[in-house]
Amino acid sequence: MKPFNYDSYNCRVVFGADSINNIKAEVEALKSKKALVISTPGRLDIAKKIDDLLGDSSVGIFPDAVQHVPIETVENCLEIVDKVKADSLIAIGGGSAIGLAKAISLQSAIPIIAIPTTYSGSEMTPIWGITEKGQKKTGNDPIVKPQVVIYDPVLTTGLPKHISVTSGMNAIAHCVEGLYTRNSNPVITLIAEEGIRTLFAILPRILENPSDLEIRSEALYGSWLGGTVLGSVGMALHHKLCHILGGSFGLPHAETHSVVLPYVIWYNFSHIPEATEIMARAIGSKEEDVAGSLFDLALALGIPMSLADLGLKEHDLDQAAELAIINTYYNPRPIDKSLIRQLLQYAYQGKRPEPGNFFVDTEKQIQ
Repeated sequence: MKPFNYDSYNCRVVFGADSINNIKAEVEALKSKKALVISTPGRLDIAKKIDDLLGDSSVGIFPDAVQHVPIETVENCLEIVDKVKADSLIAIGGGSAIGLAKAISLQSAIPIIAIPTTYSGSEMTPIWGITEKGQKKTGNDPIVKPQVVIYDPVLTTGLPKHISVTSGMNAIAHCVEGLYTRNSNPVITLIAEEGIRTLFAILPRILENPSDLEIRSEALYGSWLGGTVLGSVGMALHHKLCHILGGSFGLPHAETHSVVLPYVIWYNFSHIPEATEIMARAIGSKEEDVAGSLFDLALALGIPMSLADLGLKEHDLDQAAELAIINTYYNPRPIDKSLIRQLLQYAYQGKRPEPGNFFVDTEKQIQ
């Protein structure tokens, strides 16, 4: 067995139907008396419920979180935090609300209680991201990881099907990259495989019966596993490309993860034999067609499977490839600009990855 390191970050996880009813006790356990509730406009109804449950422990709601955490929103929220003298943040929703809470905590060290209502996994990580002047800057700091995470599947039963399956694919992406990142380890590998298996099996069932509490519980369990992987080991090319496409070109976060994932697996295929074996076992496919099988899953879930469908312009592909090589980061296959450009072209057109190796052949390049 190869040497490895395993870092574990302290976090209290509360999982179960109607577990948000104990939110006030969780706030009091943090010795907080002035909690600020953070949400997107679309989650304002749940934020109001949390505010009511908190009673005099709440100092109000900031309902203006938006995707990719623009610096302007961070600055606006910081003003409110200072004004009400908040001593804890309750982030309710998906990556937008939790990401904003993290950006605030990064500046203030105020503790976070996260209540995820999607499957993005941000609640389990020390990773933060802020978009400024068209570029998304990310970092890793233990101070921003929520101290308490409340998983209440009841809050996800009304999650629209499209958001459910795209954020579920996002969670699968966390597990996939956790299998081949530079600091992967046996514990995270086990968690990642279980996460892929759970989500691959349960996402189609959400389409069949989106209000089924047991199905939603399984999906939330899978997303917790994905978030745990994301928060424990580094990521690679997939997440780099998604941050570029989201932060610099405004593409929707979860949908972008869904589109890009099969192509990055295809790109890395020849360099990750152990990871592809595990993925194949988890989803019941041939190793050489893991990328194609995940593409097929996303397509069957009704997810638009091309960057063009998400709004990217073909003339943006060159710039995206250029941005992908600006900063050094780990990936099992070396980052080559021309190869990344070809990968993006496939993703732009939405062509199913072919079994086996991603290759460059001037006679066979796509037109």
